Amino acid sequence: MAATKRKTPANRETSLRHVWLAGLGLAVLARRQALTAGDRVAGQADELKRRALALADDARANVIGGLDLVRGQVEPKVVQFSAEVEARLTPVLDKLGLKDATPKPARKARKSAGKRGGRTASAKKVQPRRSTRRA
Repeated sequence: MAATKRKTPANRETSLRHVWLAGLGLAVLARRQALTAGDRVAGQADELKRRALALADDARANVIGGLDLVRGQVEPKVVQFSAEVEARLTPVLDKLGLKDATPKPARKARKSAGKRGGRTASAKKVQPRRSTRRA
């Protein structure tokens, strides 16, 4: 026997069951989109953090490069000025009898360091405490 097709009712009326199923489907879709939106926001936050760190690194590199450039321009001038002052004061010190026995060598300009992280503060010498006796 051949299968017979069911005839659909001509007038489809919305029943309470239809409203319930539509609401349930809407709730499922809203939940899925909320979960994916949370993941999307977390991914965007990570991307923004990465971009902010990259921009901060670029800014720091630009500042260090600028400081190295300024130092390279200023230090030779300071060395030249120091040599001029010493040259002008030498005759005056000779007349006053205050000349050093050994002349100091001219100050050399420092080489600019690429990264400054390797520098450490100079250690202070710790002197032992002296005990005092009371009579």
